[in-house]
Parts: sequence; C-alpha cells; structure tokens
Amino acid sequence: MNETKPLLGINDKPSALQWITLSLQHLFAMFGATVLVPFLIELSPAVALVSSGIGTLAFLIITQFKVPAYLGSSFAFIAPVIAAKTVPGGGPGAAMIGTFIAGIVYGIVALTIKKAGYRWIMNILPPIVVGPVIMVIGLALATTAVGQSMFMNYGAKNQEYSLLYISVALVTLLATILFTMFGKGVFSFIPILAGIVIGYVYALLVGVVNFHGVLDAKWFAMPDFIFPFVDYPVTINLALLTIFVPVAIVTLTEHIGHQLVLSKVVGKDYIKDPGLHRSILGDGTATIISALMGGPAKTTYGENIGVLAITRVYSVYVLGGAAVLAIGFGFIGKIAALIQSIPTPVMGGVSILLFGIIASSGLRIIVEAKLDFNKNRNLVIASVILVTGIGGFSIHMGEHFKLEGMAFAAILGIILNLVLPGREKAKEDLFEDSIAVDETK
Repeated sequence: MNETKPLLGINDKPSALQWITLSLQHLFAMFGATVLVPFLIELSPAVALVSSGIGTLAFLIITQFKVPAYLGSSFAFIAPVIAAKTVPGGGPGAAMIGTFIAGIVYGIVALTIKKAGYRWIMNILPPIVVGPVIMVIGLALATTAVGQSMFMNYGAKNQEYSLLYISVALVTLLATILFTMFGKGVFSFIPILAGIVIGYVYALLVGVVNFHGVLDAKWFAMPDFIFPFVDYPVTINLALLTIFVPVAIVTLTEHIGHQLVLSKVVGKDYIKDPGLHRSILGDGTATIISALMGGPAKTTYGENIGVLAITRVYSVYVLGGAAVLAIGFGFIGKIAALIQSIPTPVMGGVSILLFGIIASSGLRIIVEAKLDFNKNRNLVIASVILVTGIGGFSIHMGEHFKLEGMAFAAILGIILNLVLPGREKAKEDLFEDSIAVDETK
C-alpha cells in the first residue's frame, strides 16, 4: 500500500522552474547508462540520447500518459549487437536490423497479451529460466568490461600492460562503488554518472584524456544517424533472428518487473490500466524508432523509477520534459565530443560494477522466488543455462543460421522448463498479489 501522498500526481503540471529542475534530475539519472551502451557497441551516444527522448515520448503517448517512465539504452542487447556485427553482411546495419526485430517481437507479444492475457508468458518464462538467463547476460559481458582494450592496456604503445590505465579504471570503479553505497541526495540516484565524472577528472589529471576534440567541436551538430536503405541494405536472415528473438523474449520479464515496481511506487495497477500490452508496445515502439535512426534497443529505466520513489513526483510532464531535454542534448556537438573523449578505461571501470549488477539481478530473481535447489529439476535447468550461456555454446547450420551464447541458453532453458516433469503453472493471482496499490488515488 502506497500511503505517501505524491508531491505531484500523474497529470499534475509543475511550475516552469520546477519543470526544468525535475526534468534535469531525470536526465542525469539516465545519462550515464544511456551513453555507456552505445560507447561499448560503437554507436553514436548523441543518437542514443535523441532516440531515448523520442522513444520516451512515444511510450508516454501509447500508455495514454498514465505511466511515468523513462526509456534508455538496454544493456541486455550489448552482446547481441556485438554478435550481429559478425554475421554475414554484418556491421552497424545488421545490428540495427536485429534491434528492429526485437521491437517487432515486443509488438507481437503485446498483441498476444491483449487477446489472451498475460499469464501465458509467465508459464514460458518462470524465475528458474529468467534468473539464470539474466545472470548469463551480465557474466557473458565480463570479458568486455575487463578486456584489454577496456581495462588493462588501452592506449599503451604496442598494447602492453599499463598500470596507468588500470589505475584509471580502478579509480572509476571505486568512485562508482562509493557513490552507490554512500551517495546522499542527488548522488544517490546518479552513481554511474558521478563515477564516470570522477574517473574522467582523474584521467584528465594523469594525461590520458585528449580534450582537443571537445575544443574543436561545434555547439550545434547533427548526430550521426544511420538509416535503413540509405546507409545500409536491409537483409533479414536466420542468424539475426536467432540472436535477437530470444533476448527480446527474456527482456520482457525485465519490463514486467519494472511495471510491478513502478505500480508499487506510484500506487497504480499498471498491469491492468493502461495494461501490460500497452507498456510492452510502448517499449517495442521505442526500440523500433531507435533502430530506424541508428540507436540501441530501449528499456524502461530502474534509475528513473528510483528518482520517482525518492522525490514522490510522478508527473508525466516531468518525464516528457526529460525526454525533450535529451533530444536537445543530442544536437549539442560539444556534449557529443565530451562523451567521445572519455577514455575506455573509465567505461571499463564502470562496466565492472554494472555488468556485475545485471548478473546479481538474476540471482536476486532466484532468491526472491524462493526456488528450491534441492529439486533436481531446478538444479538441471539453472546449470545448463549458466554453462551453455557463459561458455558460449553455439550451433551453426549453413551460412545464415547461428545460435550461440545467451540465445541458445535461453531457448534451451525454455525447452527444459516445458518438458521436464514437475513444472508449476503461473498462479492466477500472480500480479495481483505482487502489486500493493492504493485504490483511493
């Protein structure tokens, strides 16, 4: 039961000064993670900002301005995007086509939920499947965070081991941990951004940062959009389908989890009104919009839900304002240049914690579901998912069919859950019991 009266309700309009201040707060909360994802997968951070703003506005419209959420770059699609670049005819174009496919999957699921209800998806993706798969998403990225180019010897001559670059990564990691653990006030919900700033300042002091690009950049600059048919040919093959479809299905559970938490924070049952199908469709539409302009897949952000909980300001006008600011920031050339000047050891340091948190989130799902690992069924499913996913198990059939890593692990986990005896069906009152709402609001 949410008994705390909001300072601003869903449809309350703030004053002009409040509007700018509160929207900036949400912008800072999502900024660090949203620009980190394109940085890691070699897409434009400016495009990520613009697409996150447009995607958020689309989400607000589709959910009838009832759900105060911000959509930023999804970490779950980092590995699939990297993998997409290795398929025949790969590159940024293949990554965008795959991201578009993920958005279409969201749309199909949304339409199915509208017709058949939502419990079927929980039968397919129970905690014993989702928890280990999310752990795989985080742990499979470990080599990206601690890889040579990200952490140990970035920029060193002949790529030799460099204590200087390791120190940059470690200072960033330590700062992010301290802000996460002990941050107060505004720093409590921007630990990622604060850690990046501290790491950047340290890198600047030790001479690792090249600041010339920022000085030379124009104040206004068009982001590096890439468009289908104009900048790359559109070809859909089995390889892209097998990479992105399983990820999209699994990340739907992340979306459902966010809607449950948001329902508790705001005091509204968003599963019923405007409906889970609308919020999933909003997420998928934002992802499609992003793919069409060269940005990463989108997801509702837990960081911004945290801001809502702390401030008790639930106004969709504030979230819409943050979206407009993000679009504007994407066209400021000096901001884009500043992001691109961040040394990769800084991002490597932040990524260690972020990717670990993703893996820990999977573990949290298992713990909160109170899964009994004395049951061989649970032990088998979790073990197979973890080893095949982290180990990079792959199947190649012909030139275009490739199933590997997390995609293979997710499909294998779903099949095992459906065929092994002892499966429990989703409870009829699963969501109702999960959401404590104040019906007087």
